[in-house]
Amino acid sequence: MLSLFSLVCQRSVAQTVRRSPLLLYQQKCRRIAPAQSRLRKVISENGKNTPFNGQSNNKKTEPPLNSLWVPQELQSSIIGKSNSTAAVASLICLYLGSLIPNQPSTSSTLPLAQSSEPQHNTSRSNLQGAMIDIVAIVGDENVSMAEDELISHSNSAWSTYTQNDSRPCFIVFPSSTEEVSAIMKICHRRKVPVTGYSGGTSLEGHYTPTRGGICIDFANMSKIIELHEKDLDVVVQPALGWEVLNEQLAKSNLFFPPDPGPGAQIGGMVATGCSGTNAYRYGTMKDWVLSLTVVLADGTVIKTRQRPQKSSAGYDLTKLFIGSEGTLGLITEAVLKVTQLPQTTSVAVASFPSIRAASDCVSQIVADGVQVAAIEILDDKQMYCINKSNMSRRTWPELPTLFLKFAGTPTVVKEQINIVKQVAKKAGSRTFDFAKGKEEQVELWSARKAALWSVMSLRRDESDHVWTGDVAVPISRLPDLIEETKEDLNKSGLLGTILGHVGDGNFHVTIVYNDNERELTERIVHRMVKRAVEMEGTVTGEHGVGLVKRDYLPHELGQSTVDAMRQMKRAFDPLCLLNCDKIFRMVQPQKGEVVEW
Repeated sequence: MLSLFSLVCQRSVAQTVRRSPLLLYQQKCRRIAPAQSRLRKVISENGKNTPFNGQSNNKKTEPPLNSLWVPQELQSSIIGKSNSTAAVASLICLYLGSLIPNQPSTSSTLPLAQSSEPQHNTSRSNLQGAMIDIVAIVGDENVSMAEDELISHSNSAWSTYTQNDSRPCFIVFPSSTEEVSAIMKICHRRKVPVTGYSGGTSLEGHYTPTRGGICIDFANMSKIIELHEKDLDVVVQPALGWEVLNEQLAKSNLFFPPDPGPGAQIGGMVATGCSGTNAYRYGTMKDWVLSLTVVLADGTVIKTRQRPQKSSAGYDLTKLFIGSEGTLGLITEAVLKVTQLPQTTSVAVASFPSIRAASDCVSQIVADGVQVAAIEILDDKQMYCINKSNMSRRTWPELPTLFLKFAGTPTVVKEQINIVKQVAKKAGSRTFDFAKGKEEQVELWSARKAALWSVMSLRRDESDHVWTGDVAVPISRLPDLIEETKEDLNKSGLLGTILGHVGDGNFHVTIVYNDNERELTERIVHRMVKRAVEMEGTVTGEHGVGLVKRDYLPHELGQSTVDAMRQMKRAFDPLCLLNCDKIFRMVQPQKGEVVEW
């Protein structure tokens, strides 16, 4: 049989197929190894229906010879111009050649030009089949196709990403790691893209489902699994809110320091690598996560660490998943560090004649090594918004203002307040108030926490959007960047405010704009980001990259670094199912889509 096959291939094919269109097609492809993928594209362009153009084909069955990934036009031409033996032999040769695997890449990076378009299957029939399989796991009550939920799981009113033309097909609400794993196995088998959702408070289009598919909402996984008071750690599920966690920890005189916006949940906080107002003293999310349980794209479950406070065993996969924005795996459990509540806390507020004066005060506080718990700056426009929105019980001077937190023993807190008061006076402060009790602390700090919502309340109508972006620079460059950005905002005529965690060089800009002002707003943010990078800073200090900042990343890190990240994504998620297109592009942008640097 083998000798007969060889004879046919060597004689009939060589003599007859030499002039056939199939040979021309093979010459065009150059190499036989990638013939299968290239032929798929030809078939797709010709509208043919094969096992690889949107059909789920789990079993590796051999199709009939007359459909072996060869365009119908070529088959007809071959059969019409060659004898049947040569034609069949030609098809067999092509079929066997298509089975030769591609040589694996030996490159350490994956440039965008070499990245192939993800091949997902979001056909109606495939998604219906996936839903049936998933309902069998989680129950019909834990799958939703309600229109309002599909919209809320695609974007939000406070997101900077507004090209919201994509929706998940349906939303799944699993209750355990095992259910998440089973769901991912189904999606992996059917090539259905997946977007994770935990809280929905992110700002850069993190959970917008660019490829459709399904959304996995962790709302049913919001428990504190176990608190180890003596070990100062707690095991939690991803939908637990940080505020709820701290309410429970306070009963044991403990707390979890990262404090992003209200409503944020642990899963999303880990995924974006968030921080908050306490970052100056306590650090960011990456400093408070000991271990993660993660479901990978194919449903494999891994645990990155045990519970010790430190470990040097193998790669630090915990840190890898922090800030990965749901592109490498779905976090289903986290072991978090906690710490003792300080004996005493207080809050002080100081106003200044200019942003430069307030920034100089911050620089001096940092230089003097005063260990305040938080230092926040709000510019005059932000203070105006707080007054105008009536979100605070008091009326504030509409001047650049510092909000400061103090924590420690009563003696230490009192000493810190006195030192800061003197520094603020030397910097030219107009007012300096500090809380005399718990109630006044809450009142003073509530103005800071109301910042974003106060700006949103001043939208002219429902068509207005809010752009909230952040950057971070070395502290010595912070006054320059804030002043230049503020000047840019004033010239634009838009309502724009500045708020910053200035103790670590991170600040935010919030701009109200309508569709006609979108381009103007983008230019302002672009210049702010460009300045930050040129000052050796970062395009985002805590919001994350998402869809909005991905084209800035090569300018900050270098193209080869981004290419290395893309290769890591391919290693963990070869089918690119998880939150595709976030952090970096997987396909080339269209002309004019990327703003010139």
